[in-house]
Amino acid sequence: MTTQLYSHDIHLRHITPPGHPERVDRLKVVDDVLGYPEFDDLVRKQSVEIDESLLELVHPVHFLDKIRNSIPENGTVKFADDTYVSPDSWESAKYAVGASITAVDAVFEKATDNAFVAVRPPGHHAETDTAMGFCLVNNIAITARYAQHKYGVERVAIVDWDVHHGNGTQEIFYNDPNVMFASTHQMPLYPGSGAANETGVGNILNIPLRQDDDGDVLREVFITRILPQINDFSPELILISAGFDAHFRDPLGGLKFTADDFDWATGKMMEMAAKFCDNRLVSLLEGGYDLQGLAESTAAHVNRLMRG
Repeated sequence: MTTQLYSHDIHLRHITPPGHPERVDRLKVVDDVLGYPEFDDLVRKQSVEIDESLLELVHPVHFLDKIRNSIPENGTVKFADDTYVSPDSWESAKYAVGASITAVDAVFEKATDNAFVAVRPPGHHAETDTAMGFCLVNNIAITARYAQHKYGVERVAIVDWDVHHGNGTQEIFYNDPNVMFASTHQMPLYPGSGAANETGVGNILNIPLRQDDDGDVLREVFITRILPQINDFSPELILISAGFDAHFRDPLGGLKFTADDFDWATGKMMEMAAKFCDNRLVSLLEGGYDLQGLAESTAAHVNRLMRG
């Protein structure tokens, strides 16, 4: 099994204010842990800048202009309630999407079986014309649209196990039967969406979890709900919103997952990718705000991607 890692130093230059949970140190610990000898066979690739028109696959020009025009010459500026921009934030966002779509190119061109995209800012809270939840543009949604447009993919499955509901991804694909969105998330919790009765046109599967739910619950809902829906959907590409803030150490959530749980869930997604997608799977980093929990979970996730 071949795995590519996409990242770039530009993502370290997206700065947030002191004390903000979505901080540079997150990517530093990911880089550190993936530098251990067990990851020597991981194929490392640089994020690339993209033509900004690709962002328009999801977001309207007026919204993109609003972000671009908010970028300060120095310091940080609050763009939304909890979302900040600094001088390199726009470039970092473009490179994040560039990494994701280049990973899609790689799996379709059989340069790799799967890929992990370690970038920031994250993306799954960004709606069509709203930035929120530390997210400027919706990386995974743009990636799915890119696969549809470039490769003629008819069915994309997105699985999101971040502790917070991916409201942006849901909003973008709510009426699109060709994109399946399945989410496990704590509820009640930010952003307040993700109730079980939010089903789109039958393509949305929300599985709200309660505070203190652990990996046994995760495994049960995967086996009884998510995997059967993926089987019925028969995707041609699987994308993962790999948030690791459902880890028991994380300060922003109350779920009790462990690195072993993320290892197991990754393996199940790989089984689905092998069955339906010729192994095509791309995973994008979302949340994860306790540095130790993030490092352990990322290591387990990428190790499973590499070993199958």
